Amino acid sequence: MCGIAGELRFNHQPADLAAIERVTHHLAPRGPDAHGFYSAGPLAFGHRRLKVMDLEAASGQPMIDNQLGLALVFNGAIYNYPELRSELEALGYQFHSRGDTEVLLKGYHAWGEALLPKLNGMFAFAIWERDREELFIARDRLGIKPLYLSRNGERLRFASSLPALLAGGDISSALDPVALNHYLNFHSVVPAPRTLLADVQKLPPATWLRIDANGHSQQQRWWQLDYGPQADEVELQLPDWRDRLLDGLRQAVSIRQRAAVDVGVLLSGGVDSSLLVGLLREAGVENLSTFSIGFEDAGGERGDEFHYSDLIARHYGTRHQQLRIDEAEILEQLPAAFRAMSEPMVSHDCIAFYLLSREVAKHCKVVQSGQGADELFAGYHWYAQVDGAPDPLAAYRTAFFDRSVEECQATLQPRWQGPDWAGDFVREHFASPGASAAVDKALRLDSTVMLVDDPVKRVDNMTMAWGLEARTPFLDYRLVELSARIPARFKLPDGGKHVLKEAARLVIPHEVIDRPKGYFPVPGLKHLQGRTLDWVRELLLDPSQDRGLFQPAMLDRLLGDPQGQLTPLRGSKLWQLAALHLWLNEHGL
Repeated sequence: MCGIAGELRFNHQPADLAAIERVTHHLAPRGPDAHGFYSAGPLAFGHRRLKVMDLEAASGQPMIDNQLGLALVFNGAIYNYPELRSELEALGYQFHSRGDTEVLLKGYHAWGEALLPKLNGMFAFAIWERDREELFIARDRLGIKPLYLSRNGERLRFASSLPALLAGGDISSALDPVALNHYLNFHSVVPAPRTLLADVQKLPPATWLRIDANGHSQQQRWWQLDYGPQADEVELQLPDWRDRLLDGLRQAVSIRQRAAVDVGVLLSGGVDSSLLVGLLREAGVENLSTFSIGFEDAGGERGDEFHYSDLIARHYGTRHQQLRIDEAEILEQLPAAFRAMSEPMVSHDCIAFYLLSREVAKHCKVVQSGQGADELFAGYHWYAQVDGAPDPLAAYRTAFFDRSVEECQATLQPRWQGPDWAGDFVREHFASPGASAAVDKALRLDSTVMLVDDPVKRVDNMTMAWGLEARTPFLDYRLVELSARIPARFKLPDGGKHVLKEAARLVIPHEVIDRPKGYFPVPGLKHLQGRTLDWVRELLLDPSQDRGLFQPAMLDRLLGDPQGQLTPLRGSKLWQLAALHLWLNEHGL
């Protein structure tokens, strides 16, 4: 896991290596173990390294192969690199390192973009083809590893984080009204390629971009997730899908143990992370480290799930550590957490992951985490509402969107108002081929869009802020494709994730499975009160920080009833506005 940066000039000038050095320096927390640079005419690369797969200098980056005429910077982990290496050796390639980076470089030489479907892992990488003067950039299927782009008539610049890209300079701070509309409506999700900044884009997941030194480019999506069983799976029943799912999970968990360092687990106490612990112990992993976090209770809501995480830790004899955070530390650390965000994220999990990662990084470099199970196996309440609804799109919108069109207009000042951009995006996504059942349309949208730009981005940003690599077995592409083939009737019962829970019964204690669904927020950020509310009020009403975004009447309304102004998903509308202001402040925008 690392941080990457680069620039390609289109104006026949040398790349701005000083700018890439600034960008790369900003990525230091993502890769605290080593760094390197490469420059050749119009192209410059920068890299920060976190040593995980191969601890030796031979796997350092940028990786240059003069014989093949290729240079590479890579962020991520290719779990099936030993198998690919054997395949490449059979083709005559020789290797000088023991990690996945050189496999990626030589795999591209052998197969070009046809390499991408062969990869099992998380990745964002860039390869410079010296003789053709072409840059090839690609991102993994589920967008687990980020890649931000800034392009103008003179150059393309890229980096693993948006704040790092800003450090290079030459980027406007102007906001994108369409992205702002998504932020306020689509539960703070801004789908690729947009970001809140008009001058910065995200390379979409499962997409490659090829661009030459004259600025000519082509872009292609190389993978898509289609729903529905294959012809030989139509007659399969729950036990069949359960067994296939458990086999797939065992493979996904096992392959993510490949590392030259110890791997721990972020243990929330829910089914998903508990199942990872059970499968790791089943696979014979000894001395497994697990980590949990909790907060002060507020508004009548409990701030931890230690009862269940402790149960799993005792059952499997893990080396378990709890971290409990009080309100004072949340306020103290919030600015730092927002500095670590590539984009503003309102989920209360952000501060949890940020502070948990700080502690976990003192003990290990790699953890497995349970993100993705709810989106793949229908763990949220709105899937049942969408299933069979007379108007599935309306049912989805009612459950998931934070505001109506009218309320969004009342929230934004006139210069930022526009049509129903977020609603149009969801409508187009529902209408696209590849998913026929209404609930599958919702699952596909959440798995390929919401998951990427909320839970997955959250985990990457908060863990990498401390040089900690998070691996997500539920997002193994083979498991994701399997989940899309399982009919919804095997997912929706039992409050959702039925087939996953049935698989879990064969591994972990039933007390963790049959409990109420556990999503514990940071109560102090949901039920804004006391010092936290005072801080939010000051942030939003300070005249020196007024960016002309929000209607004063709406701010007065939200501040007048902070506990009562919640979104359909029970998030704080007031916190959403404050989070945007805080993110802009922390990045000098």
